[in-house]
Amino acid sequence: MKLTECMKGCSATIVKLHAQGPLKQRLVSFGVMKGARVELMGFAPAKSTVEIKIGRMRLALRKEEAELIEVTADA
Repeated sequence: MKLTECMKGCSATIVKLHAQGPLKQRLVSFGVMKGARVELMGFAPAKSTVEIKIGRMRLALRKEEAELIEVTADA
């Protein structure tokens, strides 16, 4: 499922990163890569921005960027 399909507070593991080029390099530099655990902290109004926690860092991603991250929800 896409990261944007998770609910607030959901913990998930990244299965695949569908981004290309500079966007992929930027996400990887922040630790957004296959096998990393993320927690969805919340959405901005109208779900235009997604806030995630990866490790001890919090990131705000545009909805279009978050949809490129395929995850599986942790039990």
